Amino acid sequence: MALRIGGYGIDYLGDPEAYARAHLAFGYNAAYMPNIKIDSSDEIAAIVAAMARADIVIAEGGAWKNLVAHDDAIRKANLDHAVHQLALADAFGARACVAYLGTVGHPGDPWQLSDNYDYGPHPDNQSEAGFARAVDTARYVIDAVKPRRTKFSLEMVPWLVTDTAENYLKLLKAIDRPQFGAHIDAANMVLSPRLYFDTGRMIREAFDLLGPWVVSCHAKDIVMQGGPGNISFHFNEVPPGDGNLDYGAYVTEICRLGGDVPLMLEHFDVPAYRRGLAHIRQVARAAGVD
Repeated sequence: MALRIGGYGIDYLGDPEAYARAHLAFGYNAAYMPNIKIDSSDEIAAIVAAMARADIVIAEGGAWKNLVAHDDAIRKANLDHAVHQLALADAFGARACVAYLGTVGHPGDPWQLSDNYDYGPHPDNQSEAGFARAVDTARYVIDAVKPRRTKFSLEMVPWLVTDTAENYLKLLKAIDRPQFGAHIDAANMVLSPRLYFDTGRMIREAFDLLGPWVVSCHAKDIVMQGGPGNISFHFNEVPPGDGNLDYGAYVTEICRLGGDVPLMLEHFDVPAYRRGLAHIRQVARAAGVD
């Protein structure tokens, strides 16, 4: 079994060969796509060729804007961005273009659960209307591009309709587009202490449900805090190896899929990416994964 691992921490500065060399030097064999313009066809071709010579898979592009924003003009601009990013990912031959869908929360709404109006929590996000918005949004982006090689996908987020593997499967079937794929972020699936203390089973069950559709996975870890006097609990994201996530189960399930499904580090700084990468490689070797 072999594993493709990539992540952030490397900037594209206009030199395709240097971009490929930097990934090799870091220890990555997968990469996020550079965010350049779709009409830069010669540059795209040069990047694709350089990465292929280095045996680095261009794994994932991102459309990280609120695609269901309350403001009509913002929503339209963000959807245009997602269409561009999916088209760009398809030009690169990336496995996936991932978005987090977004939130209907906005300044002045009565809930004010978060000041994050990109993808913060709001009760309508997980309602029947929220599910319908997710279906319509994914279809809109896919149908505008009609990608040939890249799957559009939505990030797993605990307070959106992609909170569990079961709900993700419902979404996949409702969207009903072959260009829509599943994305797994195991840390984002930990919704309760019960799951936190049994992440291996949680991961295996998620891959059992979504395996045929999985095109990309994210790598981070999770720590729970709580105790006497504070009946609630809090989860923090941490680099792989600093938390409780069962990475042995994670890398084994990814490799069982075959097809170079990538595991991509996100959300940290360069030292943390290096530490997380080392942990994943150590766990992979122990599990018999190359």
